[in-house]
Parts: sequence; C-alpha cells; structure tokens
Amino acid sequence: MLQKLYSQYLFPCLCDWALSSSELEPLRNYCVRETHGRVLEIGFGTGLNLLHYPETVQEIHAVDNNPKMHAKAARRIAQTNIPICQYELEGKSLPMESESFDCVVSTFTLCSIASVQQAMSEIWRVLKPGGRFHFLEHGLSPDPKVASWQEFMNPFQNFIGDGCQLNRPIESIICSQRFIMKPVEHFYLKNMPRIVGCIYQGQALKIKDC
Repeated sequence: MLQKLYSQYLFPCLCDWALSSSELEPLRNYCVRETHGRVLEIGFGTGLNLLHYPETVQEIHAVDNNPKMHAKAARRIAQTNIPICQYELEGKSLPMESESFDCVVSTFTLCSIASVQQAMSEIWRVLKPGGRFHFLEHGLSPDPKVASWQEFMNPFQNFIGDGCQLNRPIESIICSQRFIMKPVEHFYLKNMPRIVGCIYQGQALKIKDC
C-alpha cells in the first residue's frame, strides 16, 4: 500500500524534478532531433521531451503506466501543436498495429520496465521497416568499480526510483532485437554520481529486409 501511494503521488513529482535537470536538456534535444512522422514514445512520463520534437513529427503516441504522470504532462501537452495520444499501459504489451510507426523514442525508461526484453520485442514489432529507435538511457557501467556499487545500491534505487534498475546492460538489451546499431555514445553525467549517471545514447535501425 505504501509503495502504491509513493508511486502514484510522490514519485511523479520526484521524477519530474530529477529529470528536469538543465544538463539533460541538450541530450533530450539530440535524442529526438531526427524523429519524424508517427512517433511512439515509451515511458512518456511528464512530457519532458515535448519541447524538443522537430516540426517533422506529425503525431506522438505517448505510453506510460502511471496515471499521475499523464496528469502532470497536461501542461506541456497544452503547449505543443503536435497531436498527442496518451495510453495508460506498460511498454511490454502495446495495442498498436505492427509496422505502424516511423520512430520509437525511449528516454530513461528501459531501466524500469519489468519485462524489458518483451518491451524491446514490441518496439521492434511496431516500427516500420527502415524505422529508428531513438534512446537516451542510464545503465550498467563498464567500469567494474562503478558497476559493483550499482549492484550494491540497486535495491535502494529500485524502491526510490519506482522500479528503476541501475544495473541494466542497455546496449545488450537493445541488441536482443535485430537492429543495426549506430555507434552508441557512452559517457557520465557531470553533475550526477556515476552509479546513476552512466549514459547510453544512440539510434537503432530496423533493417528493411526483416
């Protein structure tokens, strides 16, 4: 009961505050700058990416399983001219038709989806051939010392972050599908501890002959 109350009422505020960092704004812009057409955003949260979508985007289908996130996103949705369709559901099971999106976007979301491999399968399914998966995620550090701290702190992060995992191998998770990966940018955020600020950013292409 306590976890549910935290998830529904406190966490959306905490999440919005933590992910509104000025250090993340240019990274969000870089992540979505080449999106176009019909876009599916997994883990839409409080709509922090909306400011950065280019005019080439025709519509956004926004998925999040926390109804309070949708409520907090309302102000940002009202400020954009892009049509937004919101869904209260998890990324592991999507009602969208196969091969119906030009782009899928995920920012700081793969860390918290319980069935993340299933979610990646769904992302692959709904992307058109030639479509791209744009991602900005935090995950397991390649530095063994940092990784050991991530393992140690993971149970605490799991509670505070409402299911967030520090130790997910993001690149391997994405490569579980038959994507062609562009070179993945890997770095640490300057103003965050390395255990939570190990960043993976890039694009993955769904090849046309699959």
